[in-house]
Amino acid sequence: MTDGTIDDDPAALVTAGSRVLAAAGQDDMVWGHLAVRDPGGRGVWMKSAGWGLEEITPDRVLLVSWTGELLAGSGRVHLEHHIHTGIMRARPDVQVSLHTHASTVNAFSALGEPLRALSHDAAVFAEHGLPRFTATDNLVRTPELGRALAADLGAARACLMPGHGLAAVGRDLAHAVMYGILLERACRTQLTARAAGELRHWTGHQECLEKDAVAWPDSQIDAGWQYWRRRAGLLRAR
Repeated sequence: MTDGTIDDDPAALVTAGSRVLAAAGQDDMVWGHLAVRDPGGRGVWMKSAGWGLEEITPDRVLLVSWTGELLAGSGRVHLEHHIHTGIMRARPDVQVSLHTHASTVNAFSALGEPLRALSHDAAVFAEHGLPRFTATDNLVRTPELGRALAADLGAARACLMPGHGLAAVGRDLAHAVMYGILLERACRTQLTARAAGELRHWTGHQECLEKDAVAWPDSQIDAGWQYWRRRAGLLRAR
């Protein structure tokens, strides 16, 4: 689905995903991260701690073992690597996971209400719902918390982490990053509507499922991903 020049290079995938998330406004100084499953099964590739998403280059990407040891690269391992190892151990279908501190998602989570399909963006979460992580608002700093997050995520495409942001996953980089971007946009739309008054209309569940199939097939996920790659300066318009 993505450009063949980066498909086989985990460090390039982490770089591209990180840059796109920053371009989409989900940067938070040096916090937040994205991980790619190691093709050899050794663990996950993720950015080095201490760098912003927009600052990531392949030489700032680390291979981290399933138990948190640094296997390749130079830098510090993020304390919250348990987010990614916990999810990927529980979900063999997940090749990419991400965690950002999107402020609109934190604001929406504080309302304690369901995400309503006020736009196309929310329809992508209809099939499996949008769960909430309940174990802690604190950092996911232990294997137990990583497993708890994976359990709350279940089969879903993304999960709210109240007071802490979001987690999103995908079978490839395009899907994971687009789900993270779409969740932030959907939360922002609902916050805007709620600020104006009571919600009176949203798309029902069955129609959301139908809309997801029409609005967000692989071709449209890829179209959005390629757009964001251009926005991030990673791909030239042709």
